[in-house]
Amino acid sequence: MSDIYTGKQCPELLDYLLHRRSGKADDMRAPGPDKSQMAQIVTAAMRVPDHGKTAPFYFLVFEGQARQKVSEIIEQAHARNNPDDKPKKAREAGEKFLDAPTVVAVIYRARKAKHPLWEQIMSVGASCQNLILAANALGFAAQWLSRWYAYDDHVRGGLGLDGRDVVAGFIHIGTPPKKLEGERERPSLDDLVTYWDGTAAVNKGDATYD
Repeated sequence: MSDIYTGKQCPELLDYLLHRRSGKADDMRAPGPDKSQMAQIVTAAMRVPDHGKTAPFYFLVFEGQARQKVSEIIEQAHARNNPDDKPKKAREAGEKFLDAPTVVAVIYRARKAKHPLWEQIMSVGASCQNLILAANALGFAAQWLSRWYAYDDHVRGGLGLDGRDVVAGFIHIGTPPKKLEGERERPSLDDLVTYWDGTAAVNKGDATYD
């Protein structure tokens, strides 16, 4: 099989992309990916468009007891931010991190480069999507979340992040309890696609999404 996939016809892949959907983290069960599978998932996450080869991302994988440690950090942050709340509220906030057996934090870290930073940010978004697709391709459900603690200084410090780091997302990965069913409404091509000729009005989606 050729190593060059550009232009290779793959109807199964197209069908997969046209029907892709997220699973809910709180529905996920063990097992999550093993070490070999996780290596494949992260390798796919790094195989994205990256102008200048800056690799503006890195990954934190949380499994087993590591998830519990992060849960405790989140619980502490919630208690600090909401001193009037009952301890149960803080505990519940931390427990949300335990929904899935595996969580991958995709971290955007701006690199020194002559290219626009916006291009690095887009590369990180592509990395998150590739990570999800790779997890799905191995039979796992995945959900891209951020939640408030992605932006909390106490949590960020507890994870070893600094001022250059931005949490692009916490990707929750696990085994779905059953076949995912249902579908949410998706954008209309008529709202967002224009075959530009210089004369037609551009469909920007304003009437639907603003």
